[in-house]
Amino acid sequence: MSRTIADSIVESLLNAGVKRIYGIIGDSLNALLDAIRRSGKIEWIHVRHEEVAAFAAGADAALSGGIAVCAGSSGPGNLHLINGLYDCHRNRVPVLAIAAHIPSSEIGSGFFQETRPDMLFQECSFFCEVVTGPGQMPRAVTMAMQTATARSGVSVLVLPGDVAAFEHDESPVPERTIHSARPIVCPSADELKTLADYLNKGKKITLLCGAGCAGAHASLMKLCEKLQSPMVIALRGKEYLEYDNPYSVGLTGLIGFSSGYHAMMECDVLLMLGTDFPYRQFYPHEATILQVDLDSSRLGRRTTLAYGVCGDVKTTVDMLIPLLNEPHAPDHLQHFAAHYAKVRKELDHLAAPGRAPIHPQFLMKAISDLADEDAVFTCDVGTPTVWAARYLSMNGKRRLLGSFNHGTMANAMPQAIGAQVAQPGRQVISLSGDGGLTMLLGDLLTLRQHKLPIKIVVFNNGALAFVELEMKAAGFLEFGTELDNPNFATLAQAMGIEGIRVEDPNDLESAVQRAFEHNGPVLLDVIVNRQELAMPPKINFEQARGFTMWMLKAVLNGQGNEIIELAKTNLLR
Repeated sequence: MSRTIADSIVESLLNAGVKRIYGIIGDSLNALLDAIRRSGKIEWIHVRHEEVAAFAAGADAALSGGIAVCAGSSGPGNLHLINGLYDCHRNRVPVLAIAAHIPSSEIGSGFFQETRPDMLFQECSFFCEVVTGPGQMPRAVTMAMQTATARSGVSVLVLPGDVAAFEHDESPVPERTIHSARPIVCPSADELKTLADYLNKGKKITLLCGAGCAGAHASLMKLCEKLQSPMVIALRGKEYLEYDNPYSVGLTGLIGFSSGYHAMMECDVLLMLGTDFPYRQFYPHEATILQVDLDSSRLGRRTTLAYGVCGDVKTTVDMLIPLLNEPHAPDHLQHFAAHYAKVRKELDHLAAPGRAPIHPQFLMKAISDLADEDAVFTCDVGTPTVWAARYLSMNGKRRLLGSFNHGTMANAMPQAIGAQVAQPGRQVISLSGDGGLTMLLGDLLTLRQHKLPIKIVVFNNGALAFVELEMKAAGFLEFGTELDNPNFATLAQAMGIEGIRVEDPNDLESAVQRAFEHNGPVLLDVIVNRQELAMPPKINFEQARGFTMWMLKAVLNGQGNEIIELAKTNLLR
């Protein structure tokens, strides 16, 4: 059989180190799948929904550090990729999506399943091009992978099904195709001096640190010691900075701590390092704000800066420390370290067993205490993210993945699939909401089919609970949020997966231990309290007024029992 464009693509993927592709087969992908089959060197991870394929590829790339690949057939197939690809792109992980297309001779004719993938994927990719003939091979696929790798984002290769089968008789693809360059970026000497001058003059300096601080833990500890600064951690920075950190005062924002919020609001200098924290209402109004970021387009886009520089956080901090020559009093740090210790004690108190239904804080603490020291956690958007932010203990070996920038439902289980495939010997735990799990429930079968020992913990509260909290805060009665759930444990058992259901808090820790020790996939269905409040560190007047309006409306509409349950849950532990 002669070589085809599909064969050339497969060779290019192999030379780039690609070991697997996530997707669902369709006739427009036939030539590519046949080339994969004949090569015998790339695994096809057959998922049940293309959105899962894109999420899984993103998690694979995040853990492996290399490019990951997903694929969807023409029209609806590749359209299903788009939400997961948005998440990959905003999480800045290198992913190549192969979007199959209708036959090239039918493009523009309104053919069956016709879309415009070259236009549809533009906003969630750095590279999106159509393959029209063998003359583009292997250059097009190489450029796509190089762009995704260099810019840490998504590339899309649009491939008409007939074009994939075109003959391509040129010599095999050269061995080395992708170059992963990681230059050291640092500010100039003058920029560093100006930044140091601001910090030398500051009396109460607070650091806000995010995912861009990966690899800079030791340097940042030295900086905090030099400046006597408390460190507020953005959620995506939690896994890199929370552990062995006497300067941490927790998170801020909608899911943060009061200590983190006030440490920023009461400083006179705020130094932002490797973070694009989006919520403008949580930035101080009077402080001098400084920013260091590898992407200079991010400088000043969240709040007004006194000064900003472009640079790698570790390199910049290492070069900055020798220029900091003014002593700083420890009062600011000591005050907020004590504040955080008090908040942490109160939060830990809320993680007690209590009465049924189970407090989600207790569940998350049990997961944190019993999980492996190098476990990978994925968390659904909503209350699982809140409890993960507050109760998952990180140690420098554990990883925490989520849809922290895109904020989509249903990400946890698909990301867990990619994480487990990428690192099969590692414990992977999906912290799933009942709403998120049921959105892509069919891919429980992917766990069984590929024998993935993922542990799925379902926070089953019978509602879109975080949405309900937002409605309460805005003064609206909950509507359209209730979930009439099945027994998820029984459902898992019907799929050939170990299922465990927990309703009594006295049974919880043993059930978590049993799930984690099981040699295979497990779904742990835990009935948690729907009325548990996950309050932000700052309650503004509008939220307080909205909550009061919700209570008044609840009474007038005969739902006063909900107020009683809310009080019992949050006041009587």
